[in-house]
Amino acid sequence: MGVECIPSPPLAQNILADSCRLGAYRPAIIASMAKYPIFLELSGRRAVLVGGGAVAVRKAESLLEAGARLVVVAYKPSDAIIDLCARHGAELIRAKYSKEYIAEAVIVIAATNDPAVNEQVYHDCQELEILCNVVDEPRLCDFFVPAVVKRGDLQIAIGTEGKFPAYAGHLRKKLEAMFTEEHGQFLAALEQVRQEIVEQIPEPDRKAMLGRLADDESFEYFRANGPAAWRERVRALVTSQA
Repeated sequence: MGVECIPSPPLAQNILADSCRLGAYRPAIIASMAKYPIFLELSGRRAVLVGGGAVAVRKAESLLEAGARLVVVAYKPSDAIIDLCARHGAELIRAKYSKEYIAEAVIVIAATNDPAVNEQVYHDCQELEILCNVVDEPRLCDFFVPAVVKRGDLQIAIGTEGKFPAYAGHLRKKLEAMFTEEHGQFLAALEQVRQEIVEQIPEPDRKAMLGRLADDESFEYFRANGPAAWRERVRALVTSQA
C-alpha cells in the first residue's frame, strides 16, 4: 500500500513530500543502516520456532536457556525436538505452519528446510509487527543471533550482520580463550559490592571507585588472592573514601 499525500499548506507540503519519498526508499535505507545491538529479556515471553530439524533444536536450546516460553511448530518434528520439548515443558504444535501460531509472539525464528514456508513466516511477521529471523537468510531477518561467549552473567556477543557467521564463530573461539570462568565470578563479586559503594560514596568519587574496581589490576588481585581477600581489599578502599 502506498503513502497518500494530502494537499496541505506549502511548508506542510514540503514535509509530506519528503516523508513520501522517504517511505518509497525505506527498505533501502533500512538495509544500509547498522543494526541496534541489544540483550533481549525473553523470560516467560512467547517465542515461536517454526521447524523441527537439527537447526531448530539448536535454536530451541538457546531460547529455552534464555527462559522463553517456547512454542515449536513442526509438521514432522524430529525425535530430538520432541524430546527437548517434553523435557522443558515447551509447547509442540505438530502441524503445518499457519499464521495463527505466531500470534502474540515477541520473536519468531523460522528454521525449516522449505524456503517458501520460511518466507511466508517472515511476511506474516512483518504484517503482525513481530521480530523475525529466518535462519541463513539475511534478507529475511529483522535481527541476527550473534555468536556468544558466556561466563556466568558476563556475555560477549559478536555479530557480522549475517554477512559471514563463520567469522563470528572464529572470533568467539578466540575470546573464549581470553575470558575464563573467573571473569564471570569477578562480575558476580562486583555486583555484590556495587550497592555498598553506591550507598556510601558520593559522586564524583563513586564513578572513579567503580572504575578502579573493574580494571585489570582489580581482576588480577581477585584471581591471585581469591574472592574473600578481594572483598576485604574493597571494604578497605570504600572505608577510606566514605
